[in-house]
Amino acid sequence: MRYAIFGDIHANLEAFQTVLADARAEGATDFVCLGDIVGYNADPVACMDIVRELGCPVVKGNHDEQASEDSDLAYFNPLAARAIQWTRDRLTQEQKDWLRSLKFSRLVRNFTIVHATLDSPASWGYVVSDLDASASFSYQHTQLCFYGHTHVPRAYVRDLRVNEHPATSLLIEPGKKYFLNAGSVGQPRDTDWRASYILYTPATQLVEWRRLEYDIAATQAKILAAGLPERLASRLSEGR
Repeated sequence: MRYAIFGDIHANLEAFQTVLADARAEGATDFVCLGDIVGYNADPVACMDIVRELGCPVVKGNHDEQASEDSDLAYFNPLAARAIQWTRDRLTQEQKDWLRSLKFSRLVRNFTIVHATLDSPASWGYVVSDLDASASFSYQHTQLCFYGHTHVPRAYVRDLRVNEHPATSLLIEPGKKYFLNAGSVGQPRDTDWRASYILYTPATQLVEWRRLEYDIAATQAKILAAGLPERLASRLSEGR
């Protein structure tokens, strides 16, 4: 068994297809989605269809939540708000109902998944420091938890204290807990434009972060053709 764990797809079909192809080539047998399937980019329906066809565990992201509702978008920055409204206008009621039905956190086999934080998953807080991670560790009842939301690969490990480790590869050790960010498939924000996801192999207890080039020009062209803000296209190549 080998898990491909991904999130923050954000309607980037080219990046998502590249991640899935790589995961299958690397022997992935199971898939897990950390939320934010939609938002920002121009293929929300296609990306939703693929996730649903996979039949994999999924948790709700903040963009998934907002795309499924008619609430005010003041919480979002102007770029995100325009993309969410554009997405709302293209989803069917059935698709919105499916997004609305997603849970904020889930147990998958013997690990947990959440989009944002475990201490208050519906508040959409960001885990970007040891202190932030400590709050989630207090609510983590499994050794491993995978999360997203920040669009930055991160690895927090709790032993006697919480420490951040490089998000490259980790061997899971007995007696420690791990809060691991898979990064973003569709809109990385660590100045590396390549799509990011995690491969987790329970038999060897190995967690690996993968970074992949994809047809970014095609994604950018779709954003512009859809009438979405130009900044959503340009920021992809900046990885921010």
